[in-house]
Amino acid sequence: VGCDRSKNLVDICGEKNFQAFVCDALSVPIRSGSCDACISIAVIHHFSTTERRLATISELVRLLRPGGTALIYVWAMEQEYKNQKSKYLKEKNGSKDKEEEISTDMSQRSLCDQMPGSSSQDSACSSQLLSDSKDEDCDAKPVADSRLPVHTNRTSFHSQDLLVPWHLKGCNKNKEERIGEVLLPAGSKGSQELSPVFHRYYHVFCEGELEAACRSLHCVRVQKSYYDQGNWCVILEKL
Repeated sequence: VGCDRSKNLVDICGEKNFQAFVCDALSVPIRSGSCDACISIAVIHHFSTTERRLATISELVRLLRPGGTALIYVWAMEQEYKNQKSKYLKEKNGSKDKEEEISTDMSQRSLCDQMPGSSSQDSACSSQLLSDSKDEDCDAKPVADSRLPVHTNRTSFHSQDLLVPWHLKGCNKNKEERIGEVLLPAGSKGSQELSPVFHRYYHVFCEGELEAACRSLHCVRVQKSYYDQGNWCVILEKL
């Protein structure tokens, strides 16, 4: 059984005869202790506070039966790890970035940004959960004011909390359209050359941050914590 915040993506699952429903990761309408396993891929890094990220992990644990396991993937601050660049950085000069430029008719059907190593991210070490981890190794710069930095796709991250541009192409131009913060009248030269830019929030995780969050919950045992192509990953067990 799957769930997603997007009704359009859930509808696609239905078309493929998969069971899925719309819900929020902070409140999943499934009975406690009823799942053998849960997965959360590229979700938790979209929550903007330490408390909400921890609450999402706690909700996953609530769903598990004792002995059940969960797999969690979040995007990593460290896109170059052990002298190896992630797929995300390597593809900077490669083929067309499917996450950035998606035609309107396919925008709801593309899941590439939800898969490990194929999207973009950026954030600043959460001091509360990193107190016992390797936060001194994270060179992230904290955000000085309420304005979040806008990330440049396919580059390294300089802040843990940031906005990532999403360029939507192929839009109808019957009316004036918003491009970033600029309104262009339909039919103008600029509106034909530019496409609407949406900004999505990300909190990218430093080494040890996700594991520390999981270990802070009672009745949880971390089975494995590892790095995978620009993602920090944890497999946990409910005791």
